[in-house]
Amino acid sequence: MSQSFDVILRSGTVVNQDGEGVRDIAVSNGRIAAIGPLGRASAAEVIDCKGLHILPGVIDTQVHFREPGQTHKEDLETGSRSAVMGGVTAVFEMPNTDPLTVSEQSASRLLPIR
Repeated sequence: MSQSFDVILRSGTVVNQDGEGVRDIAVSNGRIAAIGPLGRASAAEVIDCKGLHILPGVIDTQVHFREPGQTHKEDLETGSRSAVMGGVTAVFEMPNTDPLTVSEQSASRLLPIR
């Protein structure tokens, strides 16, 4: 019986902890479920990635979202959207704003803390 996934990325050049190689990646419920030869597997969506590189998401350890204060340069929304489009999965804010967003109290004035 073949496995079924939500999405399969077929024949991409995957770069991960064990190097680089042509592999398939299966995704279920928004998470990677399998990496390797998945020729017998099926999916609701199959994307041909032959000739493309698939890289892990990166962490940007120094972003300046400029909010509050200089949102004409960048704000939380535009900076976050840009990061996502570039494959960034997490960011570390390096505040250079006025006031500085260096505590939960000062940051909570911008976004509700959940």
